[in-house]
Amino acid sequence: MNAPASSFAPGLLVETSAARVSVAAPCGRLSLRARGDLSPFVTPLGLTLPTQIGERAASGAVEAICLGPDEWMIHAAEDRIGAIEAACTALYENHPHSLVDVSGRETTFVIDGPRAAELLTLGCPRDLERLKYGEGRRTVFDGATVILWRDADNTFRMDVWHSFAPYLFHLLDTGCRELAAETA
Repeated sequence: MNAPASSFAPGLLVETSAARVSVAAPCGRLSLRARGDLSPFVTPLGLTLPTQIGERAASGAVEAICLGPDEWMIHAAEDRIGAIEAACTALYENHPHSLVDVSGRETTFVIDGPRAAELLTLGCPRDLERLKYGEGRRTVFDGATVILWRDADNTFRMDVWHSFAPYLFHLLDTGCRELAAETA
């Protein structure tokens, strides 16, 4: 597994009356590209891969999101990554695919609170009202590519490459404070 290189430790970064931004604990991340019959991946992953873009599936400590017609991001407990990789390697001869460990590439911000969705509109051009609970999408936040997961009405996760994390956190921090100042 790749070692994470985030400049942020897990925990709360900013909290206002409008929203909170924290960093999630590191997790294992796999980028999967595959076509055709996806049933061979059920056993190694412990779940059926979703087939609609934005759809998510979860089972235990494994979660998958469909990012494209043949692309998924898989989050799993760090100690499961090696076993998943080994099981998928055994599939390769009969089911060619690409499975890449990208665990060390990203930081996950958790954005929640009464105005979390509004905070995200400061940098995200996507209509967040159309992003339903339990869905997610690859999108941009102020020009940086992110994966946005909607976990509840006012709770989101944003996966962002480590190199963009300080810049995006600065925007989220400023936005939290500005939204809180509007109601003060």
